[in-house]
Amino acid sequence: MATVDLNKNNFEEKVTSSDITMIDFWAPWCGPCKAFGPTYEAVSAEHEDVLFAKVNTEDEQELGAQFNIRSIPTLMIIRENIVVFSQAGALPKAALQDLIGQVKALDMDEIRAEVAKEQAA
Repeated sequence: MATVDLNKNNFEEKVTSSDITMIDFWAPWCGPCKAFGPTYEAVSAEHEDVLFAKVNTEDEQELGAQFNIRSIPTLMIIRENIVVFSQAGALPKAALQDLIGQVKALDMDEIRAEVAKEQAA
C-alpha cells in the first residue's frame, strides 16, 4: 500500500478509519528523513492492514505541535485511536518490521485500561 500524506484536514478521518496507523513525521530538508523514506515505503507494501502515513512538518506545523514533535524523523504509531509508540529517529527495515509485529500483538483492552487509569488520576 502506498503511503498517505496527512494534513490537518484529513488527519482525523484517515487515522480513525484504520485500526493501526504508522506516521512518519518528516521534512524535505532532513537528510535522515530522506534516507528513511525508501525503507518506510518498502515496509508499507508488505503490510496492507496498516495505514502508512507521512506528515510534512514544514507544511503541517500544527500537527507537529499537536504531537509535540521536537526531532525528525519521528515515527508514531496509533492503534485504535491511542498513541502506542512515538520515537525520534529512523529505523532499519528489520526493526520496523519487528515494531509492527509488537504493535499488532498488543492487548488493547489492557492499554485502554491503563489510559483510563491515567486519565482518572
